[in-house]
Amino acid sequence: MSETYDFLFKFLVIGSAGTGKSCLLHQFIENKFKQDSNHTIGVEFGSRVVNVGGKTVKLQIWDTAGQERFRSVTRSYYRGAAGALLVYDITSRETYNALTNWLTDARTLASPNIVIILCGNKKDLDADREVTFLEASRFAQENELMFLETSALTGENVEEGFLKCARTILNKIDSGELDPERMGSGIQYGDASLRQLRQPRGAATQNKQQCNC
Repeated sequence: MSETYDFLFKFLVIGSAGTGKSCLLHQFIENKFKQDSNHTIGVEFGSRVVNVGGKTVKLQIWDTAGQERFRSVTRSYYRGAAGALLVYDITSRETYNALTNWLTDARTLASPNIVIILCGNKKDLDADREVTFLEASRFAQENELMFLETSALTGENVEEGFLKCARTILNKIDSGELDPERMGSGIQYGDASLRQLRQPRGAATQNKQQCNC
């Protein structure tokens, strides 16, 4: 039986190699820690249907390689993304310093309106911390990002990171700031929404347009 949902959002997980991006995705999809995680080659994919603000949303998540040699491959996946988790490792100053480059890529290649949440991963390794919560919080504020510290190992704040991003996108759709029918929005109407739209008389034309989004 095929799953039904109101919306489909395209998500990215971006950031330097070794920050735990694949582990975050695995924790979110499988609800467990990925023990044998190697560096991602190119791009990996996962999806999950979630309930956000009374709507059913399918998150289609692209986990991109953080190594420089895969940059040209992964950049092609940025196009048409509605949301992104921008990940750094709280125990690595180097991954934090690279955030500006990743952010520029996301806003240039995906969309200026992409909704991004900054995730300071490996919160469980607090004793080895190189980046303070306050410093990252300031960076997020200056760059109009949401911010959370996460642990792919314990699962802390992992689900909240994805849901917070999805909730913000939904709010922007409701306010008219984001138009799901705009080409490259990274948002599609799902079957459930289309069925609701078919109920009013004269909605057939509208549905036809939405099918092509």
